[in-house]
Amino acid sequence: MLPGKLKDVNELGVREHVTAKQSPWQNIYAERVIWTIRRECLDHVIIMSENHLRRILVAYADYYNRSRTHFSLDQDCPIPRPVQPLGAGSKIVSIPQVGGLHHRYERSPMPTCPSGVWFTPESGH
Repeated sequence: MLPGKLKDVNELGVREHVTAKQSPWQNIYAERVIWTIRRECLDHVIIMSENHLRRILVAYADYYNRSRTHFSLDQDCPIPRPVQPLGAGSKIVSIPQVGGLHHRYERSPMPTCPSGVWFTPESGH
C-alpha cells in the first residue's frame, strides 16, 4: 500500500494485520474474492496487456456489484436494482456484460405504436 493511503486508512481506525505467506486460511475473505474473480472471469479470458486486465477487472467489478446475485444478500446485488413486476413487459432481453462473458436479463416493455394500432397480416394495413 502507498504510504499516503496507509495514513488515510489508519486515520479511519483500520489496523493492518499481517498474515503468514501462503496461508490462505488466515485471510479467507481475500482468498474467496480472488478465487471468485479467477473462476468467473479470468479463467475465460486471454489477457493481452496490463491495460486490458484493468478494463476486464473494472467491467467485472461493475457486473459483480450491480448484476450478479449473491446468496448472502438474499439473491440481490450489493447495489440493489429494482424488482421488475411481471407486467413490466412480455419480452426478456439479454444485456451482455464483461465483454459478453456474463449476461443480465431484464423485462423489456413492448414498444407502443404512435397511432395505437399495429400492423397485422390479418388487418391488411
